[in-house]
Amino acid sequence: MTTTERPERSVPKPVFTDAEAGAREFPDSGASARRYNYFTPAKRKQTHYEDVTVEVQPDPRHYLTQGWIYGFADGEGGYPLHWTKLKAWGVDKPEPVRGVGTGGMSPDFTWPAHGWHEFRDPNEEWEQSLYRYNANVVRQLTQNVDNARHSKAFGQWTANWVRFVERNVGAWMHIEHILGLYVFAANERSAPTNMHNTALAANSTRKIRFAQDLALYNLTLTEEISGFDGSAHVEAWNADAEWQGARKMCEALTAVEDDWGEAVFAANVVFEPLVGELFRSNLVMQSAAGNGDFVTPTVMGAGEYDYAQRDLRWTTACFAPLTQDREFADHNKGLMQGWLSRWVAQALEAARQMQPLWSQPDAKPPRFEDSLDKAKNRFAGICRDLGLDTPEELKQ
Repeated sequence: MTTTERPERSVPKPVFTDAEAGAREFPDSGASARRYNYFTPAKRKQTHYEDVTVEVQPDPRHYLTQGWIYGFADGEGGYPLHWTKLKAWGVDKPEPVRGVGTGGMSPDFTWPAHGWHEFRDPNEEWEQSLYRYNANVVRQLTQNVDNARHSKAFGQWTANWVRFVERNVGAWMHIEHILGLYVFAANERSAPTNMHNTALAANSTRKIRFAQDLALYNLTLTEEISGFDGSAHVEAWNADAEWQGARKMCEALTAVEDDWGEAVFAANVVFEPLVGELFRSNLVMQSAAGNGDFVTPTVMGAGEYDYAQRDLRWTTACFAPLTQDREFADHNKGLMQGWLSRWVAQALEAARQMQPLWSQPDAKPPRFEDSLDKAKNRFAGICRDLGLDTPEELKQ
């Protein structure tokens, strides 16, 4: 008996086309690559802030191949770059043209991109960190005020200082509320990248938290000090001549039309050093101790730290590179110099209207002119950091 070999059966054979999963080697295919590489970290390694913030929202000039998938009622899509007159390199280049039948990108395609994507917040704040920061500040302030209540420290205040705090420290609450809600929160979505949106949102939360700090402090003083009028700040804000300049400028900041850059620049570069620090640091914090008050400086100091160590840092990182932009430096510098001319005069007018406040406490702070000179020097330093000339209006 013989056996016959069976003929080879016809079955499909695998054909490798290099299209299967894992066939190609990409820069991040290796086991050691566990991070995305679609942006260049500011330092040697990307931070947690960069991981959760940078390029989270791409745009049609930067990785968003299908174009914006949402838009506004007027047909404007995504993050319009013309919502400020400031320009960063590349913004005038056209978006890649796509449509039915255009298929994928050509092999030699490069993203046009633009300079706005280079911004990084030096505070490295994102959703979790801004909650932690504000919670820590509130916790510390609560402990300070509770300690003062238990030690009956408010009983040491002079009568004039009680009147000063109920009218003027309470009035500052209105400014923080207006700037936080109607300048920074209102312009948060207008900025061109997710990194700018996050920095503006963090700035807004600090302002609103500080307004809340002052409101809660006002309620505590109403309970602790006999005769303390917790509603006097409303009359001061609405009617006192000393506050009408600051009120006028705050309301003007909320009315800046079609330019988030000007609103933020005028608030953090002009108003805060020439009016905010002048009142908080050079008046309230300098006067309190001599009038028996060691608590109010800790509350106002939290707002001072917010601006000096957080708000001003990200603002400088945002605007200073624009005055050295490789394509639009002259345009941006001329625009910001114009903003300085417009807003510095208003800020100095507001500051001078506050001058009578320096005479109200029994224990006087340093002279108003000395305080204003200190504020002007601080402002001139900020201008230098931004690469701008000190405006002529500062001589007023």
